[in-house]
Amino acid sequence: MSRCDNVRNDTCELWVVKEAPMRFAFRIRTSLAVIFLAVIGALPSSSAYSAVKGSANPRVLDTQIGDATYYGSRFEGRKTASGRIFDGSQAIAAHRTYRFGTLVRVTNLQNKRSVNVVIVDRGPYGKNHREGAIIDLSPSAAKKIGIIEKGQAKVKIEVLVWGKD
Repeated sequence: MSRCDNVRNDTCELWVVKEAPMRFAFRIRTSLAVIFLAVIGALPSSSAYSAVKGSANPRVLDTQIGDATYYGSRFEGRKTASGRIFDGSQAIAAHRTYRFGTLVRVTNLQNKRSVNVVIVDRGPYGKNHREGAIIDLSPSAAKKIGIIEKGQAKVKIEVLVWGKD
């Protein structure tokens, strides 16, 4: 008798396993472990972002307080200082000194709403910088913390993960 007997006249459609239960359970666990390791290995190497996203209170590496502004629509589709194409629907931002790829949490100090953004550009410059702006947010990030209507708001920036640049 073979390891498996066919229930339907040797057509190999439904198999009944006739292994010892412990041996079968060991094979299943081993298979699941291999699949798990393969999935973990396939994840991007920037797993620091996902680790921060899942943790309740990530360690803050640096803090700044100042004003935030947001990009105008004229920047849509243009290349940023990091070489990335600007997409206003993503949670990205510009900072004058933070390395590209740095993950920061931006909190509106008036309404306590916050958003995590990745630094992909340099700025703010010009009038916004002279008036106290320390970060330029993408329109989607600005909307999440409620600064679209006013155009500028007092914020706290907390670095969660430094970029590799």
